[in-house]
Amino acid sequence: MKKHRDKPPQAVALQYDGTGAPRVTAKGTGEVAERILALARENHIPLHEDAALATLLSHIPLDDEIPANLYLAVARVIAFAYLVSGKMPPMAGSDS
Repeated sequence: MKKHRDKPPQAVALQYDGTGAPRVTAKGTGEVAERILALARENHIPLHEDAALATLLSHIPLDDEIPANLYLAVARVIAFAYLVSGKMPPMAGSDS
C-alpha cells in the first residue's frame, strides 16, 4: 500500500473594498501559505478552508479581480468573514 502524502498547504488572500470584484492579494503553497495564514491570524482576519476554491483562485494573477464565474463562491466566503467578525458589509451607493 502506498503512503498518501499530504499536499502542502495552500493559501489565497482576497481583498474586497465594496467596489468592483474582490482581488487576489497574496497566494502561495508550503511555507509561503503558512506565512499568509500566520499573518491572517495575527491580524484577526477570518480564515475559510476550501481547497477546491483555493486551487481555482491560485491561478488568478496577483492584484487581478476574480472572474465572474467565481463570484458566488467568493461572495459566500466574504459573507462568512463578515459574519464571524461581527461586521456589516459596505452597502452599494452608501458613503460609509
